[in-house]
Amino acid sequence: MNNQYQRCVSCVMDTSDPTITFDTRGVCDHCNTFFRSSLKTWKPFSNNEALVKRLLPNTSSQEYDCLIGLSGGVDSSYLAYYVTEVLRLRPLVFHVDAGWNSELAVSNIERIVDGLGLDLYTEVIDWPTMRDLQLAFFKSGVSHIDTPQDHAFFATLYKYASKFNIKTILTGGNLSTEGIRNPVQWMYYQSDSVQLRAIHARHGTHSLSAFPQTSVLWHKLYLPFFKNLRVFRPLDSIPYIKEDAVELLKSKFGWKSYSQKHFESRFTRFYESFWLPTRFGIDVRKVQFSSLILTGQMRRSHAISILSQPPWDHSTINNDLNFIAKKLQITTEELLSYLHLPLKTHRDYSSQSYLYHLGSSFYKLLNLGLGEKR
Repeated sequence: MNNQYQRCVSCVMDTSDPTITFDTRGVCDHCNTFFRSSLKTWKPFSNNEALVKRLLPNTSSQEYDCLIGLSGGVDSSYLAYYVTEVLRLRPLVFHVDAGWNSELAVSNIERIVDGLGLDLYTEVIDWPTMRDLQLAFFKSGVSHIDTPQDHAFFATLYKYASKFNIKTILTGGNLSTEGIRNPVQWMYYQSDSVQLRAIHARHGTHSLSAFPQTSVLWHKLYLPFFKNLRVFRPLDSIPYIKEDAVELLKSKFGWKSYSQKHFESRFTRFYESFWLPTRFGIDVRKVQFSSLILTGQMRRSHAISILSQPPWDHSTINNDLNFIAKKLQITTEELLSYLHLPLKTHRDYSSQSYLYHLGSSFYKLLNLGLGEKR
C-alpha cells in the first residue's frame, strides 16, 4: 500500500492503484510486467497462411469456421474486417444487447456487418432481470458495477459456440491497446458467477433464471480441454495500430469513433467516466493511455495533459444521470444516493478468486493465453 502519491516515470499509472509498486528508477510493475513478460507473447506471424493454420488447424466443412463477438468498438470491428477480408475466414458474428447500446454502436455494427456481408445473431438479455441485477450491483457498494453486461457477454459467447458447434472463438483483445490491464481492485473478474450470484442474493429481488451465466471451470477447463474449444486474439498476431485501424474503418465502412474506449455502451460510458472517478477515485484512462504509451502510440506528456481534465463532460452529465436513473426506473436522487454507500470490494462477497489465481498460474506454466478480458 502506497501512502504517498507517485506516478510511474514510464507510463501514467499511479498510486490510485492500491497495489502498484515501483522499482528504484520509478518504473511501475505494470510497465515491468509488460516488457518482461507480455511482449514475449506478442509474436506476429510471418504470413496470413501461417496465421490461418494457427487459428484453424483443421479444415472445417461447416457454415461458420469461427465465432466473433462484435460490440461496435474499434477492436472488434477491425477484427471482423481482418478475419473476413484479409484472412478469408467465415465468421459467425454475434452481439449481446444488454439494454445499454448507444445509437452510435448500433449504427457501427450495422455498417460492419452489412459492409462485410456477414450473418449477425443478436442475443437480447431479459431487461427486468438485467435491471434488477444492475441495481443489486449499485447497492452492493463494489466498484465493478459493469459486471452484469460483461458477464452476459461471456456467457452468451460460449453459448453460441456450443450451439453452432464452433471450435474457435476470436476476440478483439490485444496487447497493442490493452497491454496494461485494469487492476483487479478496480474491476474484478466479470466472469465470476459465484460473485455475481452472491451480490444478487443480498441485494436483488428478481429471479436470475433468465440471465445467461457462465462458470470459470466450464469455460476455462471443460470447454477447452474436453470440447477442444479454443480462444485466440488475432490482433496480437498482426501489426495493429489503433489510429490506422480507425482510419480504415471510417474510409471503408463509414464507421464513426467514440470519445473513449468502451463507450459503445451508454452504461459503460457513465460508469467509467463518472461513477468510478467520483465514487472511487479511479480513472480508467490511465490504463488505456498507459497501454498506448508503452506501444508508442501516444506521448506520455499528451496523456498527462488530458488526465488533468475530468473524464466526464460537465455539460452532459445531468443528462446521463437522468437517462441511467430512468432506465433503471428509479429517481435521479436515489441513483446519486448510491454514491455515498460504504465502499466495498470483491472481498466482501463470496467469489471464486482462488480459482482465477490458480488458473492464471496454470496457464502461464503452459504458456497459454487466457483469451478474454477477465
